[in-house]
Amino acid sequence: MRTTPTMKKSFFFLLTLSLLSLQAALAQPGTDNHTLPYYEIPDYPETYTAESVAARMIDGVGFRYYWATEGLRPEDLAFRPNDEARTSEETIDHILGLSNVIVNSVRKIPNQASGEETSPLSFEEKRKMTLENLKAASDILKGGGGTLEEYNIVFQRGDTKSELPFWNQINGPISDALWHIGQVVSFRRSSGNPFSPRVSVLTGKVRN
Repeated sequence: MRTTPTMKKSFFFLLTLSLLSLQAALAQPGTDNHTLPYYEIPDYPETYTAESVAARMIDGVGFRYYWATEGLRPEDLAFRPNDEARTSEETIDHILGLSNVIVNSVRKIPNQASGEETSPLSFEEKRKMTLENLKAASDILKGGGGTLEEYNIVFQRGDTKSELPFWNQINGPISDALWHIGQVVSFRRSSGNPFSPRVSVLTGKVRN
């Protein structure tokens, strides 16, 4: 069959329309391109408990981390404000270590290493692990299988073991993670790749 100019124009029009529709679908929250947790914050529980409030705090960490690290370029990861400061990627290593402490607490697993032995991992792997750690910790807390009194932070070095109550999780790793996520946001702005203005940390949603 002979292809006419009109048929060619129709084909390219339909192809363009299909690509635009696909792009729009992928841009919507909850579609398959958002494979990592915390593109948006999950719906909050119907009731307040100590565990659900702690879970919501961790969800807040996850949401901020997702968007603080979304779309970082190699030059952003290498940025440091001065010679004595950590780079953004070194800060991300530290946040991964904090997320390990958080999830180990609710899994009742001792922390036997610093949590930052991450140099062989790519940035994408570190980001995925951090988000999945935070989501796992939140899910356990919301699952109702235990109380905060049971979720101590445990550090073990050989035969020496020390424990801290969940109180220290709040003012320690959870608060520390938020602190360092703020540094990543500040650093990426300084390296010319600012935090997305579409993100609302108040609602935990992404504006269209």
